[in-house]
Amino acid sequence: MVQGKTSEAHDNSNYALDRLRELMAAGEFGAEGRLPTERALAEMLGISRRAVRRALEVLEAEGLIWRRQGSGTFIGERPARWSEHLGDLVAGTDFMEIMEVRLRIEPQLAQLAAMRAKPRDVEKMRDLARKIAESTDADSKELWDGAFHRQIAQAAGNQLFLSIFDLINRVRQDEAWQAIRERARASNRRQGAIHIQHASIIDAIEARDPARAGEAMREHLLGLQEVLIRATSVDHGGAETAPEDLKTRNATA
Repeated sequence: MVQGKTSEAHDNSNYALDRLRELMAAGEFGAEGRLPTERALAEMLGISRRAVRRALEVLEAEGLIWRRQGSGTFIGERPARWSEHLGDLVAGTDFMEIMEVRLRIEPQLAQLAAMRAKPRDVEKMRDLARKIAESTDADSKELWDGAFHRQIAQAAGNQLFLSIFDLINRVRQDEAWQAIRERARASNRRQGAIHIQHASIIDAIEARDPARAGEAMREHLLGLQEVLIRATSVDHGGAETAPEDLKTRNATA
């Protein structure tokens, strides 16, 4: 990156603001949209921390970034505050409840994305799907998979839906969930199916076909649900859930 090392730029808040806008527009801050610290940004751009701080204040006032004490600064609008108080609900649920909710929300998000996604959104989806396929460890796959599904939620263009998605998505931080997902992903055959399903979802969104996008997402989540049930039934030494039970659960999904 080109650093602004001139004496004029050193304390120029307008310069800092322009450079931060450019970096954000170019997607330089990663899939999760988390900005570096003020100190790191100042060193990256060759400007003072005061100039960076003032520029960040402007971006926050414009609703382009938000901050959480102890966590950092993030691109986008601040999530609805009510979601911060419902984390305990997610921590106290199980994967079946999470999957039931995902099956009712994410196909709708895919449909909305098919109607509203911009070419750049689709490009990001393909890039994230590629990162999932190229990842060699479970932690990395889980990270990029979460970013992929969130990109679809963002492309849907509904802030309330996005806040609900973020709440549900917090379960990915739970160690027990990650362990189950890691076993579910262990099969190479399953990995190939996931890649094909992700591509089908993106293709339908790019084709602006809401019905196909919603159905592709639903089939993807149903496949994941089935694998998770098998993984957990082995843990508990019980029989797998019968296909008829799955159909009953998801009849209205």
